[in-house]
Amino acid sequence: MPKHPENRFSAYHAHVYFDEHTVDQATALCEQAGALFGVTVGRVHRKLVGPHPCWSCQLAFTASQFDQLIPWLEQHRNGLTVLVHGQTGDNLKDHTTHASWLGNEVPLNLAMFGA
Repeated sequence: MPKHPENRFSAYHAHVYFDEHTVDQATALCEQAGALFGVTVGRVHRKLVGPHPCWSCQLAFTASQFDQLIPWLEQHRNGLTVLVHGQTGDNLKDHTTHASWLGNEVPLNLAMFGA
């Protein structure tokens, strides 16, 4: 079972994963999160970016936003997978040790971090 997000860091990213069939759903989810919680919404990437094995959109937020945002994402993701990780400055640990999931865990491409 994937590790569920816990509020342990000062800053976070959530990466909402989608494909060609769920891009509109993911875009709407991210836009709603931005409007409701004031989180920073990144680009909707219709290509693989960084270690992410799926198309994705990044939400950047703080510990003070975590406790409202994460339950909302869990309730409204409607089957989408969301990677949540702390922002500590150690990219490898952030995407492994500090990674947690809403939905199914997906293997990341960690080679870019020297793993």
